[in-house]
Amino acid sequence: MKGIFVVFHGFASHNGISKKIFYQKKALASLGHDVRLCYPLIDANDGHYKRMLDDFVLEDYGTGITAKIKKRICYGAVTRYVRENGIEFAYVRSDHNANPALIRWFSALKKAGVKIVMEIPTYPYDSEYSRSPLKRRLSLAVDKCFRRALAKRIDRIVTFTDLDEIFGTPTIRISNGIDFSAIPVKKHVNDTSLRVNLIGVAQVHFWHGFDRVIEGMAAYYAGNPEREVVFHIVGEGVAEEICRLKNLSSGYGLDGKVIFHGCMSGQALDDMFETCDIGIASLGRHRNGITGIKTLKNREYAARGIPFTYSEMDDDFDTMPYVMKSPADESPLDIGQLLDFYHALDMTPAQIRDTIYGRLSWDVQMEKVMDGIRRL
Repeated sequence: MKGIFVVFHGFASHNGISKKIFYQKKALASLGHDVRLCYPLIDANDGHYKRMLDDFVLEDYGTGITAKIKKRICYGAVTRYVRENGIEFAYVRSDHNANPALIRWFSALKKAGVKIVMEIPTYPYDSEYSRSPLKRRLSLAVDKCFRRALAKRIDRIVTFTDLDEIFGTPTIRISNGIDFSAIPVKKHVNDTSLRVNLIGVAQVHFWHGFDRVIEGMAAYYAGNPEREVVFHIVGEGVAEEICRLKNLSSGYGLDGKVIFHGCMSGQALDDMFETCDIGIASLGRHRNGITGIKTLKNREYAARGIPFTYSEMDDDFDTMPYVMKSPADESPLDIGQLLDFYHALDMTPAQIRDTIYGRLSWDVQMEKVMDGIRRL
């Protein structure tokens, strides 16, 4: 089938969301579908706002405030491309941006015979904005006003939850996936008799709950332990949250024990995983009202062959022996318990990876989407 994959933001090489989108598009191609990636771009060379289709400029809006607005509300060039090229479906990644312009565009796509599926990466998502700046909270208010009207123009919503419908629209339920060719398995199991390295990779937000790790480390070091524990935080994110975490770790005297590395990708990130022993996934999803979610991070840790801990429900991993479930509350992470769990584990990185190999590939997950589209 011929389709377009629509996103409403640009990309960064170190960003997990960017990687996910490229992996999803690659999976669709490997399944035999002809899919173009449609996205906005601010050209670094001339500063122009543009609508791109893969590497082709579909529309150049120019510069200035008018161009910025057009980038958000003008989709005529995409509609013409769809009509002229026999596009059969649109896979749209929600940016929580329902608005009248998007409703008009989806209506035009429906008139052109296009089947529309929209991925909502996290649901519910309203509480994610509780600590956001006013501008982002206002954008959510607009979304709240129009999302049900938008959903009426959508054939299916792709979700990583167990919900049968969202905003009154039936869902296609999948898991987040992995491109196994892009994520290497950990080669070595480190000597942890004197030091254990924890790693948390994220676009850091309050719902990652990294403060629970820092609080747990403070309690752990208060007992004068023989074994050193170091927490490596990899990634940027919300500046206020990172500042809060830095102040928290400094306040507990954990400088050198909690290390903020910033963004890492490629070989540098692979090397970091080789030095680390236990993954820290989300420990604060209860803070935004989410009990079950199938996060990318859980899957990446498993694909790399590293044991990990999280606090939400994820039925792909809840019973796995290499997972330590933490309580979904505000208690500090029990570092002693985490170390006991790790040292009792008798699985190699390759064995951990093998538990998800194939079944959680993006090819398998995107085939579920395409099967849902074919049934429409």
